[in-house]
Amino acid sequence: MSRTQSTDNLKLVEHCSGVGSLALDERVIDNVSYELKRFQGMSASGMPIPGLHRFEGALDVAGLPDLRKRVGTTLTLRLQDGRAWRLTLAGEDGRVLTEGHGPSRCLCC
Repeated sequence: MSRTQSTDNLKLVEHCSGVGSLALDERVIDNVSYELKRFQGMSASGMPIPGLHRFEGALDVAGLPDLRKRVGTTLTLRLQDGRAWRLTLAGEDGRVLTEGHGPSRCLCC
């Protein structure tokens, strides 16, 4: 990694963990522990690129065997602070990854 918290043109702008409510198709499944990182796309000049974000991290899905089988599914995680992030389940182990528009209260992404 270059510049302490950057990879390529992405800069780590947030690292959070806690317990939040996990939903699938607007139906709350359960509360889960999470650890997430949000990266911001940066231009060569060092300015942020609006709308270019990457979310990665992990959810504790050990107690949710049915969910572990749904790799590729988009889920909504409501964080402890009230924000909601849409994340894609990237692995049976609870890894999540989403790239694109960014965090939003409107759940559009």
